[in-house]
Amino acid sequence: MRPHDIGRLVAASDPVVSPDGAMVAYVVTRIDLDANRTRSAVWLSPVDGSTPPHQFSAGEHSDTAPAWSPDGRRLAFARKRVGDDDDGPRATLHIAPVTVPGEVVTLAEREEAFAELAWSPDGSRLAFTSRVPPDGDDDNRARPPRRIERFLTRLDDEGWIVDRPQHVFVVALDGSGPPRQATDGPYEDSAPTWSPDGRRLAFVSARHEDWDLGQRNDVFVVEADADAEPRAVTATDSAVWTVSWAPDTDRLALITEDPEVSPSNARLSVVDVATGATVDLATELDRTCAPFPGVRPPVWNGDEVLFSVEDRGRVHVRRVAADGSGPSTVVVGGDRCVNSFHAAGDTLAFVATTAVELPEVFVTAAAGDPADADERRLSGHGLAFAAACPPLAPERFTATCSDGSDEIDAWIVRPEGLGADSPSRHPMLLSVHGGPHTQYGERWFDEVQLWASAGYVVVYANPRGSSGREESWGRAIRAPMAAEHPGSGWGGVDVDDLLAVVDAALEREPGIDPERIGVLGGSYGGFMASWLIGHTDRFRSACSERAVNNLATLETASDVAGRFQFIFGVGHLDQPDFYRERSPVTYVRDISTPVLILHSEQDLRCPVEQADQLFVALRLLGKEFEYHRFPAEGHELSRSGSPRHRVQRAELILDWFGRTL
Repeated sequence: MRPHDIGRLVAASDPVVSPDGAMVAYVVTRIDLDANRTRSAVWLSPVDGSTPPHQFSAGEHSDTAPAWSPDGRRLAFARKRVGDDDDGPRATLHIAPVTVPGEVVTLAEREEAFAELAWSPDGSRLAFTSRVPPDGDDDNRARPPRRIERFLTRLDDEGWIVDRPQHVFVVALDGSGPPRQATDGPYEDSAPTWSPDGRRLAFVSARHEDWDLGQRNDVFVVEADADAEPRAVTATDSAVWTVSWAPDTDRLALITEDPEVSPSNARLSVVDVATGATVDLATELDRTCAPFPGVRPPVWNGDEVLFSVEDRGRVHVRRVAADGSGPSTVVVGGDRCVNSFHAAGDTLAFVATTAVELPEVFVTAAAGDPADADERRLSGHGLAFAAACPPLAPERFTATCSDGSDEIDAWIVRPEGLGADSPSRHPMLLSVHGGPHTQYGERWFDEVQLWASAGYVVVYANPRGSSGREESWGRAIRAPMAAEHPGSGWGGVDVDDLLAVVDAALEREPGIDPERIGVLGGSYGGFMASWLIGHTDRFRSACSERAVNNLATLETASDVAGRFQFIFGVGHLDQPDFYRERSPVTYVRDISTPVLILHSEQDLRCPVEQADQLFVALRLLGKEFEYHRFPAEGHELSRSGSPRHRVQRAELILDWFGRTL
């Protein structure tokens, strides 16, 4: 794989099963490198594989969020215009016939995107979420100033949201009127789900006093066709990720986590709408039920609930009795990551990826013994890419924590031709993931293929602080002075673990040149790259990307300002010395390693001032560095930025390490 091969990437996502379990709709995303656009289309496939999948929507723009009508005869999907053409609305909502004659109908148009589509049980209405723009002139120079009273005013890749909150809408499919806004106020509403009788909608929101000062929120229920105030179902005692309503009872399945002690492993529970009584499910698991990226709503399947779980580099689908009468069991397992799933009519469809396979669509039985199920692969969208760019297979290994307390999951990818008889040693790159409460694992990662294809031995791992493990593993890098669950702080045992992985890789692979080791990472991984070169000379070169370089200023400048007090267990106002001591820029005088700084100018998660602080200090001190700023990009440049910028980023990194290693 070479940087321009990013233009060949294709991925399936978001499968939804028709009510009778016979068809699967899903989204296929492709990269148009020539046009510098990412496009997506809705595809359809019969579950039995009797005919190949076929493209259902045009795919010239961004077609997403497929949703089946309750009778399985129609499909709704959202479209967002791709490009800078101002001719027409930016976003449209469509209904298309599948098994009956008819034409595609444009149900609604908005300047803000449609998301989270949900059909009413009788098929007469569609709920969705969308942002509500401010009234007034579109010219920012003519708008009045924004009044800022609370946190969460902006979101990365969304921009300002303080004056354009996200709300729930309902639109009738008979065309009798425009979409009606079902929720209101200065709040962020998400995850609408219908009651079985079609009279109410449940959704997730934070609407209590001082809701912005913490991470607590609630599930609310609101009348779908009346102007009524939402009623809270939960007790404002947790952070709710998402919710789904049981199809035949007044029960809601929730994914929640501890709102005050972060990180926490997200849990599954069921709550009674009338009483608020809650039953915790799958309590035997000490794993997060909110895999990154993209938390999936739990899916009801009769008296059971299907949900996804991270587990040491893997993501599986499990099921559990909704009354809490027993432990959960694995439905879809293996050395892979399930990115998304859905079930209906006893068919479970899921999109899975491995370290050497792009995401594809599979189906299996939703009930019964998984060992007896006939799992079938429906799609092969990534086969052409694999043929053109044969992937290099990682090898999983473990390293022992320096304190002997546990083992660290790690992977090594060797470049082609490296073996016992190789005449020369190869340079190595240590890649550090972001988060930090996320995980590397058994999934496709194009960066690993890019670096290994260029001749580097690539090593990556899940040190303490990562997800996919016990809650104590993720909390091991909270602040030492935290009142609850104190840890080492960032730059503590996570560093020990990464260096232990480096040592284990050197011992495992004699073809690595120990004098030519580089380190790279983004976000928290960028923090770690900047931190390591300020504390050790083991790395000959580094790339610090979209990095956290000054925790004290990030706590005030980030779009999630005010959240680090929960991540560390102490606030920057009470413990300013801790925030300074754990900031890489504090140790810039000790940096002797050449460093490549990459950052996006519209990054709101780690604003570009984080890169500027490192740049200014390095320049004043006469250190060796290069600094590149990407215009019109946010925090997700490496994953969802413009195709040309993604290619240019990869070229910059390979050029840098090519010269410095």
